[in-house]
Amino acid sequence: MRVLGIDPGTVRMGYGVLDANPHPEADDYGVIALPNSMPLEKRLYQLHTHILNMIHVFQPDAIAVEDPFVGKGERRFVGPAIAVGQAQALVFIGAASQDVPVFRYTPAQIKCAVVDYGAATKEQMQMTIAATLGLTDVPESDAADALSVGLCHLVHRDAASALSREIPPGRER
Repeated sequence: MRVLGIDPGTVRMGYGVLDANPHPEADDYGVIALPNSMPLEKRLYQLHTHILNMIHVFQPDAIAVEDPFVGKGERRFVGPAIAVGQAQALVFIGAASQDVPVFRYTPAQIKCAVVDYGAATKEQMQMTIAATLGLTDVPESDAADALSVGLCHLVHRDAASALSREIPPGRER
């Protein structure tokens, strides 16, 4: 299985391509960085084009995307979450246009799947993803986040597969 992990953003979008062979390996990863001075509609178009190109080049079986996080409380500024939602939507559209299934994960789900701790720091995530995937260099934050989303999907897929083997047919819960 090949999964394309995406850490959505309208200025910096992290991506990571993972193969399960049977252990996860990073095939490619990085960050698509666009100037903040570029109008939003042009950034979204550029990001959409990059997503379509990645789907064409990497031929993923699935795309895993991080869901935006909005903190509790009325005083939280939701602008960044809206921008992430816009970037996330263009990933959905690109995936749908190429018939690639999309799976969404919250930051807590991703952290629990990668480091088994839902409040892990960015640095802990970066170090763990580098060690888990046997990378010689620690990837920058957005790329590490994308790899983490992809790894989270592989962990959830393996867990679901194991669970389905444990439940006899016709005895689903």
